[in-house]
Amino acid sequence: IYSENATAIELCLFDGPEGPETKVTLPERSHHVWHVYLPEIRPGQLYAYRVHGPYEPQNGHRFNPNKLLLDPYAKAISGVINWSDALFGYELGHEDEDLVMSQSDSAPFLPKCIVVDPSFDWEGDTQLRIPYHKSIIYEVHVKGFTKLHPDIPEEIRGTYAALAHPVTIEYLKKLGVTAVELMPVHHFINDRILKEQGLSNYWGYNSIGFFSPDVRYCSSGSYGEQVTEFKNMVKELHKAGIEVILDVVYNHTAEGNHLGPTLSFKGIDNASYYRLTEDKRFYMDYTGTGNTLNANLPNVLQLIMDSLRYWIQEMHVDGFRFDLAATLARELHEVNRLSSFFDIIHQDPVISQVKLIAEPWDIGEGGYMVGNFPPGWVEWNGKYRDCIRDYWRGADSMLGEFAERFTGSSDLYREDGRRPTASVNFVTAHDGFTLHDLVSYNEKHNDA
Repeated sequence: IYSENATAIELCLFDGPEGPETKVTLPERSHHVWHVYLPEIRPGQLYAYRVHGPYEPQNGHRFNPNKLLLDPYAKAISGVINWSDALFGYELGHEDEDLVMSQSDSAPFLPKCIVVDPSFDWEGDTQLRIPYHKSIIYEVHVKGFTKLHPDIPEEIRGTYAALAHPVTIEYLKKLGVTAVELMPVHHFINDRILKEQGLSNYWGYNSIGFFSPDVRYCSSGSYGEQVTEFKNMVKELHKAGIEVILDVVYNHTAEGNHLGPTLSFKGIDNASYYRLTEDKRFYMDYTGTGNTLNANLPNVLQLIMDSLRYWIQEMHVDGFRFDLAATLARELHEVNRLSSFFDIIHQDPVISQVKLIAEPWDIGEGGYMVGNFPPGWVEWNGKYRDCIRDYWRGADSMLGEFAERFTGSSDLYREDGRRPTASVNFVTAHDGFTLHDLVSYNEKHNDA
């Protein structure tokens, strides 16, 4: 586990979700990576970490060994968070807010990481490598797409298994799509404020485990089974000639701002994972979620690249759609086309060979980057979306731009030699109306 500023790290082993905790101190440290070898550990073992170090929010450090922490490299997570004040690194309700360290133990309220068995019979499966000019990508929510389908067995509705069901695959084939783009399946958190209102973070753009398929989309209750079920889904879709693209959120985590919970990165080494302001107590927020992962730092870059390679090599996915991708390209403050994030992906022999799709904007200054991603990337073409919508509703003098968009947006892509396939042409996606509603109503129509 990587931590530059920690003073000690303990690996905590659990016999069950509520079970007794056995602590093993990590004795070795190489280049800020702390490690220990336990030859007797087997698949199904539950574990997490406790990290010791200074609790000095004003200096960017939020170490608190009272808080159990998820492994950033966990391949599976046992369940969901049981919200409690103990999950916060500071004393909730204190007048000095996050400056006062919490003494309560968060272990009973945090799900545990699972050691998984990586073996799986892929039956010779490989990525499909369908060229962009033949690709029709269908954005899908694993649960929403299958939860109410009457022809899918009730016990698997809303899961990876349901997406791999023959009925689902037959429907996708009939639609003529060549790829499903899954809304986030990285293990994510339901925010406390939503939970208390009886709501949920349904879409899942709130990741905490960049290697773990979310357990809520698994039809089996056994530890680590979500990994096998996900792999089986990919294998079955590939057999039908359908690619699997993941919507990935590497721009922030579910730990929020300085008043958010301590679940993983914040307690492992806050200053080595997040972009902090000049006053290191606070976070740079280019995402509207309270924090921004610092993709300039070598350890964070490595985490992202290791995660991408894992999903390609071990899970056989065919590509990624990067949420708020402009955030990952920010070096000092500006979005930089030559950022280390792009450089490292461009030269990676594994990642550079799959579909790389950018949502080419974030909410920061200068964050609208349609047409500005480097070769090797394709982009959600927001200008195509807006233009086609305007043309559809009869807005004035749209014909010239409509012709430009409809014939490949050469104004955006020809200067650096990119082809029309650099543009992912879409009219609607998850952040707006369905296509049906888009052409039926003039105003918001989601009162319910």
